[in-house]
Order: sequence, then structure tokens, then C-alpha cells
Amino acid sequence: MQLNIKEVVTAFMILFAVIDIVGNIPIVIDLRKKVGHIESGKASVIAGVIMIIFLFLGKTILSFLGVGVNSFAVAGAFILFFIALEMILGITLYKQDESTTMTASVFPLAFPLIAGPGSLTTLLSLRSEYRIENIIIAVILNVIVIFIVLKTSSKIEKVIGQNGINIIRKVFGVILLAIAVKLFAHNIKALFEMA
Repeated sequence: MQLNIKEVVTAFMILFAVIDIVGNIPIVIDLRKKVGHIESGKASVIAGVIMIIFLFLGKTILSFLGVGVNSFAVAGAFILFFIALEMILGITLYKQDESTTMTASVFPLAFPLIAGPGSLTTLLSLRSEYRIENIIIAVILNVIVIFIVLKTSSKIEKVIGQNGINIIRKVFGVILLAIAVKLFAHNIKALFEMA
């Protein structure tokens, strides 16, 4: 096991930006109003389990489908690019159906809001660049942050306000955009070298 603090911090920041739990506080508050109660611990753990399972089985699923990790990472870079545009420009390119018959803690909160297409794609993209143990630590750290944010979402909204949330979204959007460009450049180069 090779623990690399730089890889852990980078992977943590990338996942934190993609999951955008702070930016999703208004959605969390809206869900809480609709259903009355959200199990923060349950939502966090389920999201973490989904992400770690996909980290291990995602590559196998892709191999079965005949898709390489570099190709998936390039596709992931496009998804990150569009998520970043949503965050920076304040637009919605991907609409989610928030009506639910299941517990709000699992759907749509744990999946697809936290462990959604963006974060799952990001995990496989990260796997092509970083060691798996460093990514797992980054996922666990994100799950802890998600739990804290979900537990204190009402207080956070009161403290930083809607403008604060918007500023945080835009800052992380710019960071995510830079990461998407780097991810695309690195993996497209690898694809051309393989061809």
C-alpha cells in the first residue's frame, strides 16, 4: 500500500467538486421539507458503498462492454466539463426527477444526487491516474464531509446564505473545468499512443 497525500488531496478535491454537496444544499433542504426527515448517515454510507463498489467493478463492467478505461475517462472529462458549465453559468443541462416513492435518503439523495453519473465517471477517470487506496481514502473523506453537510444543511444555509452557496458553486465549477481539461488531455494522449 502506497499512501500518497498529494493524490488523496487531489482526488478528494475532484470528488468534492463533482459531488458538489454544498451546492446541493438547497435541494437537500427542499427534500427535507417534502419528506420531513432525511437519514444523513444512511444516505452518506449508501453513497460511499455505491462509489467504492463502482471503483472496483466499473473497470470489469467496461471490459465486458469492450470499452477501455482511457476511453471512459475521456467521456468522463466531457461529463465533468458540462457539470462545471452548469456550476459556473448557473444553468441546468441535466434534469432529475425528484418525485419519489422510496425513502428520500436513498433516492434521489444517495443515488443519483451524491453517487451519480458525474461521481461514478470521475472515479474511473481517477483510477486511470491514481492508486486505488488513495482514491478509497478520498471517497471515505468525502462521505464524512457529506454526512456533516447533510446533518447541518439548515445551519449552513443560514450562515453562508444563498449568495455564499452560489459563490462556492462557481469557484468549484472553475476548478472542475480545469480538471476536466487536464483529464481529457492526459487520456486522449494515452488513446493516441495506443492506436
